[in-house]
Amino acid sequence: MKALNILTRIKNFFKIGGAKLGLTQNLEKVTDDPRVAIPSSEYGRIREAKAYYANDLKEVTFHDARGRAYKRQLNSLNITKMASRRLASIIFNEGCEVSVDDKKADKVVQQVLQASDFNENYETFLEKWIALGSGCIRPTISNGKIILSWAVADQVYPLNVNTSEVNEIAIAFKSQQAENRQTVYYTLLEFHQWDQNTGDYTITNELYRSTQKDTVGIQVSLDTLDEYASLQPSVKFHNITKPLFAFYKNPGANNINLDSPLGLGIVDNAKTTVDAINRTHDEFVEELIKGRRKILAPDYMFQGASESNELNQFANKTHPPLLPEDETVFQMYYGSNSDEDKIVDLTVPIRVDDYTKAMNFWLDEFERETGLSQGTFTSTPQGIQTATEVVSNNSTTYQTRSSYLTMVRKNIYSLIYAILELAQYTDLLDPDYQWTGDIDAVQPNFKPNDGVFIDQDKQKQEDLQAVAGNALPKRIMWIRDYGIDDATADEWWKMLQEESGQPDPDGEIGLYASGGDDNDDEENDTESDAEGS
Repeated sequence: MKALNILTRIKNFFKIGGAKLGLTQNLEKVTDDPRVAIPSSEYGRIREAKAYYANDLKEVTFHDARGRAYKRQLNSLNITKMASRRLASIIFNEGCEVSVDDKKADKVVQQVLQASDFNENYETFLEKWIALGSGCIRPTISNGKIILSWAVADQVYPLNVNTSEVNEIAIAFKSQQAENRQTVYYTLLEFHQWDQNTGDYTITNELYRSTQKDTVGIQVSLDTLDEYASLQPSVKFHNITKPLFAFYKNPGANNINLDSPLGLGIVDNAKTTVDAINRTHDEFVEELIKGRRKILAPDYMFQGASESNELNQFANKTHPPLLPEDETVFQMYYGSNSDEDKIVDLTVPIRVDDYTKAMNFWLDEFERETGLSQGTFTSTPQGIQTATEVVSNNSTTYQTRSSYLTMVRKNIYSLIYAILELAQYTDLLDPDYQWTGDIDAVQPNFKPNDGVFIDQDKQKQEDLQAVAGNALPKRIMWIRDYGIDDATADEWWKMLQEESGQPDPDGEIGLYASGGDDNDDEENDTESDAEGS
């Protein structure tokens, strides 16, 4: 950050003074702002869910053999991360397709999505949204282009409650930097609001500065930071009908706060089970560490024993020292250098089966609580399963995935509408990002990848039989079963014709690729008959 100019320093000086007098906004938490209608307890819940997701758990108190208390981190199993990652990967992945039925609108949308690495970023942020419960995507105009900004649950603050739709929101973007050898924290609050009287849509930008990490701080000028210097304090949009953000929430009701529009994270109703999984895993790891093989041996058997012991050993014609002092299996005790000294094996069996059963019990509980099929994390006795068995056994996961897909589809459609709303501000955009049209007439499309839940081998066999019986065109089978596009399917067909030595003037390429139909064939037949007669 470059040095603040004099005008900015003066403005910030008066804002700080005004904050002390109550004339300038001074926030400890974002929820202290009167425009935010969500209680701070919701964000306390989100912070706790975030700690589980990050595996940043509190230290646990234990007692040693003398009853003295000590604390340490659990050898935990980050099941929250594992479950969120599993769900995100089967809900949205590189095989998903997003499109618009209007060609010009679709061109703009694809330009924005490709420039933002949408498929990769969406799967990544969907994992975080599932873990924390909510999230948001916000398109904005920057240097003539439409770019996407992403936010997770602790950055998203709905401005209304008691509604299933979130049409007004505040988004917090946080950053930090060193100033005069001190870490300073900045929070940009971006408010999206509708004017109920005029129908206009207003975005308000406010920047806050604090020297404490957990405090929003005092409102300062936007040009305090170079990255926000070009922002306007307030921007009003006319003649738009859709919000310029896309809000996401996990499916299901928020049973912790019935009035909150925020979704629940995957761990919010499973904390007791997750804690039990972590305890069981920790105890097993500790048993492996402390239950490793231990053998007691007298001290004179170790190298580095005392000189007197060494003399006694040779005087009695005993064996020389055998074991190095850094030996971990053998442990030393003070022997009497007599035949009564014995080597004692203290190793006890590790209860692998007991801990496996206990862990599987808690994992099975977690699978039920999160809507995942049995066997997602637990070991199953069936061994290798066929694709049909996998589909059958994943029925619970499939139903859960369907619920999530409903919310993902809603989020993506809202994003497409938001992009197209911005695309109509043509004077601010490069040609590739411009579009004008009736946004209400546009139909977005989202096609998920269902390959995980389809017995693809069986589908290929059925499609081959359909092709052999002239009930399915080859190119349809290639596209569906081999994942190729239309152009590649055309190339495959031409290659087959070249190999067989049979040209295809009016075959499948003409019928399915160039738009030929039965009426054209009838007309050609009629013309041929006429010429023949």
